[in-house]
Amino acid sequence: MIYPSIDVLLQKIDSKYLLVNIAAKRAKEMDETGYFQMKESEYKSTKNIGRALEEINKGLIKVKQN
Repeated sequence: MIYPSIDVLLQKIDSKYLLVNIAAKRAKEMDETGYFQMKESEYKSTKNIGRALEEINKGLIKVKQN
């Protein structure tokens, strides 16, 4: 099973398209800078895309609504 689940993430960000874009941008940022918002030992995922989704789930990444 994938963590965090899509159902939980869609409660935080209501669009699948927006969720994918935010996670991809954050994962790319992690690759380029090596900056993580949590300690690396706190992540369940080893890949940056999963780590980005975990940050979204924990509320560390906010989305501005226009």
